[in-house]
Amino acid sequence: MSKLPSYKEMPIGLVIVVPGSSTQYKTGDWRTFKPVKDKEKCTQCGFCWLYCPEGAVKKTKDGDYEVDLTYCKGCGICARECPVKALVMVEG
Repeated sequence: MSKLPSYKEMPIGLVIVVPGSSTQYKTGDWRTFKPVKDKEKCTQCGFCWLYCPEGAVKKTKDGDYEVDLTYCKGCGICARECPVKALVMVEG
């Protein structure tokens, strides 16, 4: 089995930016839908955080989860994976 190359060894075009630079790109502007949480339904299971492909869901100091709309692209995966349907996608 061959070893995967590091990001520094990959050909130009496959790596756009260096790791950790995603905070420079405010990808939330791409969004047409955003997740809105019903706090009464939320059980703080963390599935929204676990399944968010962008890392836009953050755990707060009090153990709650919130979506950082600066980086949320509005894909809806968090809402789809929420077992109690505490998240719904709305335009915005």
